[in-house]
Amino acid sequence: MICVGTDYQNSLKGVELAQKYENIWATVGLHPNDNLNEEFNPDIYIKLLNQEKVIGFGEIGLDYYRTEKPEDQKFQRVRFGQQLDLALEIDKPLILHCRDAKIGSSGKAHQDLINYLKNKNLRGVIHSFTGTLDEAKKYLDLEFYLGFNGIITFTNQYDETIKYLPLEKILLETDAPYLAPIPFRGKRNEPLYVKYAAEKIAQLKGLSYDEVAEKTFENTRKLFKI
Repeated sequence: MICVGTDYQNSLKGVELAQKYENIWATVGLHPNDNLNEEFNPDIYIKLLNQEKVIGFGEIGLDYYRTEKPEDQKFQRVRFGQQLDLALEIDKPLILHCRDAKIGSSGKAHQDLINYLKNKNLRGVIHSFTGTLDEAKKYLDLEFYLGFNGIITFTNQYDETIKYLPLEKILLETDAPYLAPIPFRGKRNEPLYVKYAAEKIAQLKGLSYDEVAEKTFENTRKLFKI
């Protein structure tokens, strides 16, 4: 299990948990929606990033859905740029959060994120991918993985994207305790429920459950060097 950090204190707790148990790893990050008055301090984060069993930098990124004010979105972009500067100094994959603005609002978070990643030679995963097929192709061009979770069990919006993507570029996740899949939608999500995302992908791609489970597990180990 990978325990994903979303701010400093949350990341610290995840690191402590990972160091206590054999089969838990941690990532360290500052989520774009969290603490929008908090400047990014690379000095305190790099100390956590260098801790034992910390295998990634994230969750970081852009979110124009919950953060609607233009000035707050601008702050997100500045902070994300600072985070990418740190990412270039460390050899750890990124867990990137990206969510576009609500329909009818201005702001294209995926396009901004893609522009930030160009020519950076970074690696990682776009977690809980909710972009378009065209955006998925651009992330593939940047050699990023795409992460899918319980969302795909209660909407067909991403079916064509999943069919298009090579299995070698897909990761599975839960985003627990959020986004529980059918048949648990609306309830607390659990890591165990990742199997429902695997079943859906197997169905869409005409593969066996075991093939999807084994390959996405291999992809995770490869990206995070577990």
